[in-house]
Amino acid sequence: MSRIAYDVRNLVKTYPKQSSRATDDVTFQIAEGEIFGLLGDNGAGKTTLVRQMVNLLRPDAGRIELFGRDITEDPRHVSRLVGYMPQSGSALNRLTVGEAVYFAAHLRGLGASAAKRERDELLDLLRVTEIRNKSSSHLSGGQCRLLQLAVAMAARPPVLVLDEPTNDLDPANRKYVWEVLRHWNSEYRTTIILITHDAVEAEKVIKRVGIVQRGRFTALGTPAELKSATALKLHVELSFLPGDPPELPPGMTPWKTADDSWALTVDRGDAQELLAKLDFAKITDIRLYSATLEDLYLHYVS
Repeated sequence: MSRIAYDVRNLVKTYPKQSSRATDDVTFQIAEGEIFGLLGDNGAGKTTLVRQMVNLLRPDAGRIELFGRDITEDPRHVSRLVGYMPQSGSALNRLTVGEAVYFAAHLRGLGASAAKRERDELLDLLRVTEIRNKSSSHLSGGQCRLLQLAVAMAARPPVLVLDEPTNDLDPANRKYVWEVLRHWNSEYRTTIILITHDAVEAEKVIKRVGIVQRGRFTALGTPAELKSATALKLHVELSFLPGDPPELPPGMTPWKTADDSWALTVDRGDAQELLAKLDFAKITDIRLYSATLEDLYLHYVS
């Protein structure tokens, strides 16, 4: 039976001069070996929640346990067990790529020789060996993200907390990083907590998802469990002549995806009514398919 990696109970955080809570009485658990996704818009409270989980931000109330131990009891407890990849890599600016990964591995307990081997393996794994002597302050956005990931993975901590890990990556590297993380999880049973606002990406890797809105979970469960609420629904994408949107049946409310396109979710039984109502002289494209995690996110946050 899996151990509990993170046990978060009744977590509350309010920033000074703000009336609303950034973290609003949040309680949940993450099992060892799980890939857990935190999904939500910018400002929903994902990063605030995670910064408390990695002991960089003290909550106003509540308790966080990491493998059964309160993270406030020993500041080194989190740093030994968690590799954290923040949104910004400014702390690495004075180190070369190779130095950053080496020191991360060494500080997590590897001896000098082992840290050097770990550095070389990770640079090779993430395909950044050719820039190992380059200052991190001179990297492109994508190179910096790969370096941050290597630093988080150094010494193979049992937990990875990754805040928007594929931001700034090109499509090929984005796809490759997901493959690396899936392998890391499978090979080493690494618990991975993934923060993103991209539901399409999240659906490819996560085992369970928490949808965050205004500092609390709007929904929490496996994608299959949460999709049960939309299992009998269809996602519809409509494109139309600019400035001339179509008329829809009463009760069907779309959301705007571009100046000339809408998206909406409808019950399967209502699809025929929608198609009968549409004036296809105005429609340039229509697509219908089963609900995705992105539709699920829009369903719960709305």
